[in-house]
Parts: sequence; structure tokens; C-alpha cells
Amino acid sequence: MGDLTGRQGPPRPTRGATHGKNHDRQVRGFDLPGGRKRLKRKGRTKTEVRDKLKEAAKDLESGIKSSATYTVADAVEDWLAKGLKGRDANTVTTNRGLADKHVIPLIGKTKIKDLRADDVDEWLDGLTGNLSTRSLQAVHSILKRAIRQAQARDRVVRNVAELVTTPKGRAGRPSKALTLDQATAVLKAAKSSRLHAYVVLSLMIGIRTEEARALQWQHVVAWEREGDAWRPVGTAGFEHERFAVYVWRSVRAHGDTKTKTSRRTLELPDDAVDALRRLHVRQASERLKAGLVWQDGDLVFCTRTGRALSPANVRREFRRITGVAGIGENWTPRELRHSFVSIMSDSGVRIETIADLVGHAGTAVTEKVYRHQLRPVINEGAATMNTVFGRGRSA
Repeated sequence: MGDLTGRQGPPRPTRGATHGKNHDRQVRGFDLPGGRKRLKRKGRTKTEVRDKLKEAAKDLESGIKSSATYTVADAVEDWLAKGLKGRDANTVTTNRGLADKHVIPLIGKTKIKDLRADDVDEWLDGLTGNLSTRSLQAVHSILKRAIRQAQARDRVVRNVAELVTTPKGRAGRPSKALTLDQATAVLKAAKSSRLHAYVVLSLMIGIRTEEARALQWQHVVAWEREGDAWRPVGTAGFEHERFAVYVWRSVRAHGDTKTKTSRRTLELPDDAVDALRRLHVRQASERLKAGLVWQDGDLVFCTRTGRALSPANVRREFRRITGVAGIGENWTPRELRHSFVSIMSDSGVRIETIADLVGHAGTAVTEKVYRHQLRPVINEGAATMNTVFGRGRSA
């Protein structure tokens, strides 16, 4: 039977052709309106042409418009441009940095249609000596999501990155906690720093670093007996006996706290109130000095012009404080929160209470993350058994 052009079947390949010549073959199908659709592929050998036609036929059947030139780098760039819309700016920056350093340069040249699970395995294994497990999970996630987006746009059939298990990376530095003596030294060293109130608040009420940087003055409140209510210190002033903070915000996307349980109200100890009182006075002076340059975000912790603090600057200044305190500079601001848990635990506070104070939904996370700090809880069983069997220390 001939086709619509009058030809009697597909053209027959020339016999006896050499490998040095280009070969041209076609496969017929039908497009949506019902007309003929010819797939043509060229190659140096018949085998090469046949393999290309088989691949093209599979793509035609699946509806995939795979391109021979579309690479992993192209997929990742497309995902970075389109797949992160509406995400927090820090999230976009973090993913861009990881992609530019660990994904695109190392595996980006691979054609997306040629990528195999073994390629992904080898790529991740090559990073295990340089990245932590968490970072490996992040770069693996970038590749998986980039290919997933390519799938949604009919550029690839399978997401081979989903078939690979993320390996374990190099061991990171475990979080640590300040002892009571070290904490006292840090508080003393911080008195000459702009971060003094930040350090005091983080250590004494255990808020997260992203919660501290987002704290607003309207959420620092004083208890007014006459009105039987909490009122912002901006209107109530600091001449009261009880103060608290509403931990309702963070620097995360949309300003929400990490979880719903993280929204909590914490009464302030006297040292934290004194530090905030001095900060309030200093900030009022800086506001007047800055004039029109002042960026009014009502932030408790900010720069001299009212702008939000940079996480990097906070880390840098905190390392300087710990250096002055004589405990070295290998500390991070989030370890003030760990220190809060440790000090509370050493003081005999129940783990359920500690979990409430730090904003955990239950004790499971508190025990898992801060297990090495919960010494009284861990030792309670042995102490009880010593008492029961008469092995307790004599008074």
C-alpha cells in the first residue's frame, strides 16, 4: 500500500554502505489531526540510526519532547527560575549557592535524557567527604526537584534521581552548650557589645535566632495591674514589675514561627528586662541621629539605621564576644538556646516544662536534639536505684 505521497512503502536502505557515510531512515506515525508524521534520524552507521529511531519512537509514544541538547544544568537553571517562585529570599539564595557550587559544575553537562541512577550515585558519593549529610540531602533535593519540573514539562520520562538514596556525609560539629561559668563570662563580655540584649535574651529565655532577629517592640510587654492586661513597653514604659515577650514571629517566609506550637509568651527574667530597657533608650537616640535614613520596622534588634540584622554579622559578633570571654571563637548564636536548655535541666526543671519554654510540641524533639544537655533527666534512673538499694551518697 502506498502512502499519501504515492510512495510504495518506506525507502529501503542502500546495501553495502560503508560506516563512513551518513545513513538516513524514517519512521512513520500520525499526528493529532490524523496526518502522516515522519521521524527522521541521521547517523554514521545503520545501528546508530536504528537506535536513534527507537528512542524517537518511544518519545513519540509517551508524548515526551526530549531534546538531545537539554542538560542537567538547563533543568536546574529552569527550576531555579520557575520552581522557587514565592519562596523566601534566603531560601532562593541558599539553593542558588548549592546549585552553582555542587550541582551544575559537577553533573550539569550530562544530557538529561542520558542521566542514569549510577551517575547520580557517583556524583553524590564524590561529595560525601566535603559535605555534611544535611547538605547532601539539600543538593540531592535540588536535582530531584529540577528533574521533577522537567517531567512536568514533558522533557524527560523518568526521574532517576528519585531512585537514589542520599548517602551520609562527613560528620558535622555537634552542638554544644555553655556551662554556667562560661555563660556568666559570656554575659559579662557582651556588656560592651551592641548584641548585649540579644545575647541575654537568647540565653535566658531560649528563643531561636530567627525569632530574636524578628522580635518587635510591640511584642515586648509589661503587665499593668490597673488595666489587668499586658501592654507594649512603648506605651506602658518600663516602670512595672512583670514583663514578657510574645514570640509570635520569625524571619522565616511570611513571618511565621517554625511551628504553631512555637508561638508562645515568655515572662522575662530581671537581667533581660534591664538589658532591653537600656537598648530601648539607646535605640531612641540612634533613631533621632539617623533621621530620615531610619528604617522603621519596629525591630528590637537592628542596625544603627533600623535595618534587620544580618545572620552573618550576628555570628561574627558573637564569636568576638566568646573570644573576649576566654572560651574560644568556635561558638554559634544558636548554641545560646542549647545552653538555656542545659542550664534549666541542671537546675532540675522538668523536661516537659523545658519543651514548653523552647516551643516544642512535645518532649520527643527536646530529648532528641538536646539529649546531651539533659543530664538530670538521664541520670535520674540511676540516682533513684541507688537510693532504693541503699547505695546513695551519705549526706
